[in-house]
Amino acid sequence: MGDATGIAERVAAIRRRMERAAREAGRPGAALVAAAKTADAEAVRAAVAAGVDAVGENRVQELLAKDAEGAYAGAPLHFIGHLQRNKVARVVGRVALLQSVDSLALAEAVDAQAEKTGRRQAVLLEVNVGGEATKSGWTPEALWTSLERLSSLRHMEIRGLMCIPPPLAATGDTQYFVVMRQLYVDIGRKNIDNISMGILSMGMSDDFEEAIRAGATMVRVGSALFGPRT
Repeated sequence: MGDATGIAERVAAIRRRMERAAREAGRPGAALVAAAKTADAEAVRAAVAAGVDAVGENRVQELLAKDAEGAYAGAPLHFIGHLQRNKVARVVGRVALLQSVDSLALAEAVDAQAEKTGRRQAVLLEVNVGGEATKSGWTPEALWTSLERLSSLRHMEIRGLMCIPPPLAATGDTQYFVVMRQLYVDIGRKNIDNISMGILSMGMSDDFEEAIRAGATMVRVGSALFGPRT
């Protein structure tokens, strides 16, 4: 999995596709996060050397193991998976961006841990835009009712939204990206204290071009960059 030349070529090819999608839609470019679930430290180092904007990890144990091997040196580290509250202390302060704050209870736990360590943790709010029972995150409607409380959490810096919509390959439906973009714009227009909408993280290996066309500012690409997951 650590084929540096192959990874560099795939990063370059993904960048070209990202740039083309943005150009076709008349949108600014998006940041590329290498979703490193199951990729080894050598492969992650190759992705960083190839110039990805950040590395994202889904699992706390994997993050800690690769961090100990120096895998992330030279790129910001993001946490992009479901985070259990009992593992918050292992992630807060270690990652540049926690993309997957999916409930008020988790937000409060992150805020409390950040306060303990005397820092502010940058986060994204995860939206369950498809209303899927198997996925975590706020529904768009529920998020609106939580914004006042979220705004009061002073040790969290809310920078935008993240989602994992139903697979485009299965549905052929880009409406979820459109809904997310509108939610992102609408929340941003409210100018809520401590809630800024600078990042819209959506789109993965199978649908990042469609996400960029709809207005994603950040995409999370794993298998298209590292090869099939093992």
